[in-house]
Amino acid sequence: MYRSHNCGELRINDLTKQVELSGWIQKIRDKGFIMWVDLRDRYGITQLIFDQERTPADVIELAKTLGREFVINIKGHVIERASKNSLIDTGEIEVLVTDLNILNTSSTPPFTIEDESDGGEELRMKYRYLDIRRNPVKNNLILRHEITQEVRKYLSDNSFIEIETPYLIKSTPEGARDFVVPSRMNPGQFYALPQSPQTFKQLLMVAGMDKYFQIVKCFRDEDLRADRQPEFTQIDCEMAFVDQDEILTTFENLVKHIFKAVKKINLDKFPVMTYDDAIQKFGTDKPDLRYDMTFVELNDVTQHKDFNVFNIAELVVGFVIKGGNSFTRKDIDKYTEWVKRPQIGAGGLAYMRIQDDGSFKSSVDKFYDQSDLKSWSEKSGGNKGDILFILSGDKEKVRTQLGALRVHVADELNLKDPEEFKPLWVVDFPLLHWDEETKTYHAMHHPFTSPKTDQIDMIDSDPSAVRADAYDLVLNGNEIGGGSIRIHDKKIQQKMFDCLGFTKEEADKQFGFLMNAFEYGAPPHGGIAFGLDRLVAIMGGNEIIRDFIAFPKNNSGRDIMIDSPSTISEEQLKEINLRLKSK
Repeated sequence: MYRSHNCGELRINDLTKQVELSGWIQKIRDKGFIMWVDLRDRYGITQLIFDQERTPADVIELAKTLGREFVINIKGHVIERASKNSLIDTGEIEVLVTDLNILNTSSTPPFTIEDESDGGEELRMKYRYLDIRRNPVKNNLILRHEITQEVRKYLSDNSFIEIETPYLIKSTPEGARDFVVPSRMNPGQFYALPQSPQTFKQLLMVAGMDKYFQIVKCFRDEDLRADRQPEFTQIDCEMAFVDQDEILTTFENLVKHIFKAVKKINLDKFPVMTYDDAIQKFGTDKPDLRYDMTFVELNDVTQHKDFNVFNIAELVVGFVIKGGNSFTRKDIDKYTEWVKRPQIGAGGLAYMRIQDDGSFKSSVDKFYDQSDLKSWSEKSGGNKGDILFILSGDKEKVRTQLGALRVHVADELNLKDPEEFKPLWVVDFPLLHWDEETKTYHAMHHPFTSPKTDQIDMIDSDPSAVRADAYDLVLNGNEIGGGSIRIHDKKIQQKMFDCLGFTKEEADKQFGFLMNAFEYGAPPHGGIAFGLDRLVAIMGGNEIIRDFIAFPKNNSGRDIMIDSPSTISEEQLKEINLRLKSK
C-alpha cells in the first residue's frame, strides 16, 4: 500500500494519526536544520516537515537529494502547523516525516508546474502530461467528468439507452471534409471517420430504440480556430414519436439539470427566438444575451436629408451603448477602423452622442439638425450619456457587420461575465441556403432535416422560403447544441435530395441504406447534438475548448506532444495500396 490518505484529505482533527502519503514534490524549502516539502497529488497539497531533532538521520540525508517533481512515498504522523495556510484545505496541519522512499526521480520540468505557469501554450501542449498536473487544467478535466456523469444520469433516468455506433463509416458529400481511412482488405476503397452519427441514430429509431444517446467522438477535416478541433465530442441524442416542443423541453431540462448539479445554478425557462428575429435584432443566429445593444432600424428617420450614404442604403441600423458618451474621439476612431478592416468590410461608422444636457452631437451634423437627431434618440431608446453607433448598406451584410461590432464592443467594455449564463433556443431556420458560387442549394443543417409540414410543397416552387423544423441551443453567444425533426417519409426525403441536386443514382449510392430502412416503418423522430467540449468550456468560464480537452491539437491540427500527423513507411503504403507522388 502506497498511501493511507491522499494529499488533500488531512485536517486538524487528524492530529497524531500515523499516515502514509505518496505524490509529486511541488516545492522544497530547506533551512538546513529543518526542511519543508509540499507534496502534491490530484486531491491537493500536504506540507511535509523533515526536522533534524525528530526525523531519523538517514531520512534527513535522503531528503537532501530530493528535487521538484520527484515521486515519493512517506510515512509520518500529523502535527499542527505553526504557520497556518488558509489558502489550502490542509493548511492547519503538516506531516512530520519518519520514513522516506523515493519512487522515481524527475528531470527539471520545462516550465513551472504551478497555477500561474511560466510556460507558453505550445510548450505546455508539448508536455501536456505535465500541464495536467497544474490545478487549472486538472480542474477543467474534473469539471468535464462531472458534466458527462450528470448527462448520463439524467438521460438514463429518462429512459434513454446509450448505444455505440461505428467509427469506420461511408464518406458523404454534405458538411465539412471527411477524414478518410484506406482499407487494406478492399484495395482502392476508403472508410470515413464520422462527422456525426446522424444516419445511424435515425436507423436506431427505425429499429424501435425510441430514446438513444451517445457521448461520441466526431471528426471534421476543416480549418481550425480556437474553438475548433479536428476531433471533438458530442452528446448525441435522438427520440421517436416526438415533436419539436417535446424535444426542446427534454433537453432544456437536461441543461438545467447539469447546471444545478455541477454549478449549483438554477436556470430560468429558456427564451425562444426565431432565426429571423435573431438576425434582425442581433445580426447573428447565436446572440449573446448577457448584454443589451439590440439593433434598431433607422431608415424612416435617416433617409430624408441630403446624406446620400444613408439615402441609398438598403438598411440603416444601429445600437445604443449605455454610458457611451464617455468615449473619446480616439475611442470612436478605433471602433471605426475596426469595422473597416477587410474581415468586417464596413465602409465606415456613424455615431450620435446623447450629451448630459440632453443635446445631440453626431458625425453627420452637417446633414441633420437637433430635431432629426432627437428622432434618432427616441427611435433607438437612447438616454442622456449614451451613444448610438450606426452602420448602413446591404441588408444582409450590414447586419452581420453590426453584429460583429456589437460583440467587439462587449469585449472592449468587459460586458461578458463568465459566471453569468444566458441560454436561448433559436428556431425556424431556413431549410436551404442558395450558394451563388455553385448555383445550387445546400442544406442549412443537413439533408435529413424536415421542412415545416405546411411548407413541404414549397420545396418545388420556392425553396428559399421554406423553414425547417430545426433548432439551436445558444449559450452566451455560442451554439452549444443543434438539431431538428427528421424527415421520416421516403417521398419527402427524395424530394429533398432532388432539391439539393442529387441524381437518383447518387442518392442511392450515398444514402440507399437509409431510404431502404424507410420502407419498413420509420416513425416520426428528431434529435439534437450538443458540443460537449464547448459546453464544458463555457461552464468553466472560458470559450477556448482546448483548455478542457486532455490531449488537444494545436491551431494547425497537430498533436505536438506525439508529433502527429506523421509520415508512414513505404511498406505500410504498399499494404494499403497507396503511394506518394514523387516530387
